[in-house]
Amino acid sequence: MQDKELITLANDARAKAYVPYSNYRVGAALLTGSGQVYTGVNVENASYGLAICAERTAAVKAVSAGEREFVAIAVVTDNGGSPCGACRQVLAEFGPQMRIIVADSAGNSRVHTMSELLPDSFGPANLPRK
Repeated sequence: MQDKELITLANDARAKAYVPYSNYRVGAALLTGSGQVYTGVNVENASYGLAICAERTAAVKAVSAGEREFVAIAVVTDNGGSPCGACRQVLAEFGPQMRIIVADSAGNSRVHTMSELLPDSFGPANLPRK
């Protein structure tokens, strides 16, 4: 799947975001190793700490469908905002080598690797195995 296709899917999903407090719409389209794409949006809550980002929404949908390998994700916002730290950590669990495509609503985009956005990350290798 081409980056532009992922960006389009993420941008289309963005319209469904629930953002009555910040009005900051985020859409994500996550490509998995099986070739499936899972979209997500940010969902806010009156108790602000309970909000969930679009990237984690897509990741949870993918994992709940049995996916365990993430290849790429496109994230679209009005201003091209990058994934937050929590999202980076969750995505790294299933895609330590994945590409992160960040785009704004005007169609400008940039591509990062997970290691660029989350260097020296904490992961399964850091935990002792019994």
